[in-house]
Amino acid sequence: MMIDRLVMATNNKNKLREVREILSPLGIEVISQQEAGADVQPVENGTTFAENAIIKAQAVYNAVKAPVIADDSGLCVDALDGRPSVYSARYAPEGQECAKLLDEMKDISERSAYFECCIAFVDGINTEFMTGRCYGSISREAKGTNGFGYDPVFERDGKTLAEMTSNEKNRISHRAEALKKLYEYLEKKKGE
Repeated sequence: MMIDRLVMATNNKNKLREVREILSPLGIEVISQQEAGADVQPVENGTTFAENAIIKAQAVYNAVKAPVIADDSGLCVDALDGRPSVYSARYAPEGQECAKLLDEMKDISERSAYFECCIAFVDGINTEFMTGRCYGSISREAKGTNGFGYDPVFERDGKTLAEMTSNEKNRISHRAEALKKLYEYLEKKKGE
């Protein structure tokens, strides 16, 4: 089954840009759910990244009846028993996530953490999941202006994700790792 267009169950321009950059060599057009005409806001009440990803993917698929991908991702901090995890987007008011995390961790020396991403692919016949993780640590202060969300406080290889270029981040990020698996899956489907 040839796929030449994918709908991404998001209206987040940053996520959409990352997905387009990584999947562009396949020649598959990636459009947002809004561009596809899917005016849905499913309730993400899953307890895992996979559950939330499939909730979004299935809701958009039901609206557009075309191949859909959805991702759910978050930051898991070891010293906080894995929090904020699936609640990363609701951990603090938008734009205050980094400040809240740094405040909560100000007296904690163990700073290891990882980002996790799960992508769900739905095309009406197949449902597939691809996951990726990016391991690093929480910095002592926010640094950098690239990226979004927790990128300014997540360090890897001596830099925060927000200090990296798009190319650097796309080589190591959790979403990039999951998207590479999606890329391989879609490439295989193109050959069928």
